[in-house]
Amino acid sequence: MTLDFTKLDGLAACVVQDWRNQRVLMVGFMNQEAWKRTAETGFVHFYSRSRNKLWMKGETSGHRLVVKELRTDCDQDAVLALVESLGPGVCHEGFESCFFRKLDGGEWASADTQTYDPAQVYGG
Repeated sequence: MTLDFTKLDGLAACVVQDWRNQRVLMVGFMNQEAWKRTAETGFVHFYSRSRNKLWMKGETSGHRLVVKELRTDCDQDAVLALVESLGPGVCHEGFESCFFRKLDGGEWASADTQTYDPAQVYGG
């Protein structure tokens, strides 16, 4: 269960993918503690670079990510988390996936519709 956390200053990239339809939901970063808690609890944990702290996805919104399978790449420095999402979306902007924008004619445009109102979940 060892990962290489030396290449990104103690972090490993984590791609989160829906286990049923394979849609990429988000990308986050794990440190060793986030990796350990994810493996132990069955809920995806990350290390927030901007807040400089460990956090569990869904701790504010309730939109937790249940681990169905964990994989690593050939260099063992990145993680693929196949998950069941317990909510209408993982994006803090109210979308199912954080990858809701597409490049269209040189401009970023929304390719999806919101699945929930972030103001009702996060306040503001």
